[in-house]
Amino acid sequence: MAEGNLSQGEADALIQIEKRWRDDLVYTYPGVGGLLTVPLISIDCREEFILDVRRGRIDLSKVTHQLRGRVVAILVRVDIAGPPHTNPDGVVVPCPHIHLYKENFGDKWAQPLPPSYFSNVTDLWQVLHDFMDFCRVVEKPQIERGLFS
Repeated sequence: MAEGNLSQGEADALIQIEKRWRDDLVYTYPGVGGLLTVPLISIDCREEFILDVRRGRIDLSKVTHQLRGRVVAILVRVDIAGPPHTNPDGVVVPCPHIHLYKENFGDKWAQPLPPSYFSNVTDLWQVLHDFMDFCRVVEKPQIERGLFS
């Protein structure tokens, strides 16, 4: 199996679990080339998650938001303003796109970003909040806008 060794059912269940931020820290949305890592926990406190936000070094609009479960398994990843992604079957998916965990493939498959969830991909602050909603983060971490967010 791919990274994380999760069945599809386990991964789908982890994505659907309601989550909350784990601590009382105040975080800052990352600037150019920056990384933000926020610990999350399921509402029932049985599962731990990590929310990552990674910004591009040159292109200010390039950002990756991802939700990890069980420390290493990438459950959901959204790429904004990056290169197109080639799926294992050879289909090329342009940015922006979303990766959802797929058993035996991990995050190797992408699909177009669903506009029903992501309302404005040019507003990275909105993308962050849409991403947390998509991942069912019902009690959101306290994240302040940085200089370039």
